[in-house]
Amino acid sequence: MRTLLDLILPASCAGCRTAGVGWCDECAAVLAAPPTRVWPRTDPGVPCWTLGPYAGPARRAVLAAKERGRRDLAEPLGLALAGGLARLRTRDRPLVLVPAPSRRAAARRRGGDPVQRTALVATSWLPDSQMVSLLRVWWGVHDSVGLTPRERVHNLRGRITTIPGRDAVPPIPTNAEVVLVDDVLTTGATARESVRALARIGLPARAAVVLCAV
Repeated sequence: MRTLLDLILPASCAGCRTAGVGWCDECAAVLAAPPTRVWPRTDPGVPCWTLGPYAGPARRAVLAAKERGRRDLAEPLGLALAGGLARLRTRDRPLVLVPAPSRRAAARRRGGDPVQRTALVATSWLPDSQMVSLLRVWWGVHDSVGLTPRERVHNLRGRITTIPGRDAVPPIPTNAEVVLVDDVLTTGATARESVRALARIGLPARAAVVLCAV
């Protein structure tokens, strides 16, 4: 069936459009370097790390996963995220990945949350790790595309919270290393509100790690 589908709709690399492969080795290498520390304009209060700049193959892959329904990219992007986290994590401590939240309307339009899918794949490659979807965006938050840094801060201030009820949260080891993960870091506004929401329930984040940074 896969071969038949490839004949009708040939797969192409999301990064460079090479035919016959969803994500080629050359594009994978773009996100395989050690994570780089970045300092967004809005300080989230934790160190921020990126696998690469929001440009070229990485940017095209993120857009394909978010806007063009390329669910197959969760595997290679999750593997890249796992590689970066493996370099940053503290040895002998459990790792908890918390995906940055998406607006419900955006998640419905995309057939699910690509950041959650990528984080889940990453945990499958990392020992003693889990993905916990704790964060939610309140109503009234607008799409951030086109907003200035100040408008992004105002748009999100106080509107990222955790899921209600501690019973809804799976058990998290007391010595766990909590890391916020996202696909793109732009101004840092989402990361800051997410870190604050986690702190309010006693889960201080150690860092934010993203696939790409603007």
